[in-house]
Amino acid sequence: MTRLFRNLIVYRTLTLAFLFLVTLTVSAQWSSPQEEGGGVPAFNAAPPPKGTKLPPILTKADLWGADAQNAYQTHAYELAAKIPNVIHQQPCYCYCDRMGHNSLHSCFENTHGAQCSTCLKELYYSYQQSKKGKTASQIRAGIIKGDWKQIDLESAAAIN
Repeated sequence: MTRLFRNLIVYRTLTLAFLFLVTLTVSAQWSSPQEEGGGVPAFNAAPPPKGTKLPPILTKADLWGADAQNAYQTHAYELAAKIPNVIHQQPCYCYCDRMGHNSLHSCFENTHGAQCSTCLKELYYSYQQSKKGKTASQIRAGIIKGDWKQIDLESAAAIN
């Protein structure tokens, strides 16, 4: 009986260890790529070709409910509409390229940008840097470096 009991404990322990390793391996695909150094998300290296019309940015009137609870949410869309070619050339570190976005511009073509602090901070950072005369590639370098993380959304609504 003791030997059988010991074998049962060993079997269960090995089974639990195996299940733990399988779970860890499977869940690794959902971990944050930014923490893993997962690379730069999708962006466009240049402005759209002449004559190409980018999809429209939503207007303030298109936002309501949870998408318009804070002034910084709606103001971001107003600013995004002022710099569409700049944000077209920026990556978005919420990794929404996994759901089909091809740049930060994509986030503001729908309500995704209003609900995502990463998108909002990158937008405000891009706008500020653009107003300082930085090029889209210089802004992108700052975004890749993580400079956008310093943006305070509560005070961002005052940025013009």
